[in-house]
Amino acid sequence: MNGYEVREVPGQVCCGALHAHAGLGDAARELARANVAAFGDGDEPIVVNSAGCGAFMKEYGGAFSARVRDVTELLAANGGPVAGGPLDLQVAYDPPCHLLHAQRISQPPERLFAAIPLLRLVTIAGANDCCGSAGLFTLVEPEMSRAVLQPKLEGLSAVAPQVVATGNPGCAMQIGAGLAARGIRAQVRHPVELLDASYRAAGRYE
Repeated sequence: MNGYEVREVPGQVCCGALHAHAGLGDAARELARANVAAFGDGDEPIVVNSAGCGAFMKEYGGAFSARVRDVTELLAANGGPVAGGPLDLQVAYDPPCHLLHAQRISQPPERLFAAIPLLRLVTIAGANDCCGSAGLFTLVEPEMSRAVLQPKLEGLSAVAPQVVATGNPGCAMQIGAGLAARGIRAQVRHPVELLDASYRAAGRYE
């Protein structure tokens, strides 16, 4: 829809971010070397839809890191993304720390939401604060992780969105579990999932 041809790279492996979070530096570097070899020496952008993975891959170094792009960066480039059909939804956007703070990406996801007619973006208190997922934090410090999440859940409860959008799987699981535990009826979606639904609503895939 936005003029890109997607090409899979069969030799790619895990980015190694979780290994690094766990202190397994040698394993993380081995995975990084495998990915650098798999993607080769081209200049095509390497598109990542997980903020944590993208942040870590941008730390590989050299020409490889310069090619890594969050999917929202690519879609928002050149005046994009293409507008879709209406989605009558109230959406709270929770920017992942690995996207906002590590990669310094704030505007591209908002460009995606702006391309969806009728979507209403609501602001929650503490949206730019950590949700408590923080790599492996949910597993290694569960009580503190839940405590960090509580203010965000209170903010979400106050605005009652239909959808919480976030671009990192760890954040999506953490927030989703918190919403379910508090009985807040909201779905968690990646911003690109909403854009895809908007394109389907417009019949653009027919």
